Amino acid sequence: MPLIPEEPQIHESAQGPRATPASGRTAPTPRPVPGPRPAAPPRPGRPGPHRPAPPVQRTPRDVAAAKPGPSGPAAPATTGRASQTPQVQLIPASATGALDAAEEAVDLLLESGRAPGEVLVITTGEPHPWAAHELSFGEASYWAQHDAGDDVFYTDAAVAGRASSRPVVVVAVNGGSAAAVATALPLALGLAGALLIVCGDPQQINTVLGTGV
Repeated sequence: MPLIPEEPQIHESAQGPRATPASGRTAPTPRPVPGPRPAAPPRPGRPGPHRPAPPVQRTPRDVAAAKPGPSGPAAPATTGRASQTPQVQLIPASATGALDAAEEAVDLLLESGRAPGEVLVITTGEPHPWAAHELSFGEASYWAQHDAGDDVFYTDAAVAGRASSRPVVVVAVNGGSAAAVATALPLALGLAGALLIVCGDPQQINTVLGTGV
């Protein structure tokens, strides 16, 4: 008689799916495996790329590198031009050939790399043909070309004091009075920044400038 009640208890335990705490059959159940598990691994991967991204550490380094930059001294380079006298060159020529010699000197200057606006030509006798032509349009347009400073400028010794200094001054002693030559040469020496070229009689030039050139 005690065998009858034991049989129905065995059947109930075998058919009942709720018996989870017995053998841990919840793991092999197919429902949780294909579901949300593939979405879980990307979460631990996100903090990885965020770490190299922040550029906050670079900015203080750049600031530190910029501070010593401007501290370099750069001013003592402009202390060489003071009391610098121009070089003087003499091209022997007669009064009639001084203008042609000056023209050749200008051509050589331009061929050597001098800019046209760096050259001033002064005549002591007859004015240069270019100056005579430009003055025919009026002094305003004539001196406007001087102020532009983009080409060789020709002027007469009588009005050369109005010209501004240029790196190279060429003087053609092509006549004129001794007083005009005596005035033009020192004036040209003062206007020349680096080089003074004088085309004329060497004895007269040395007498006026007071030095052998």
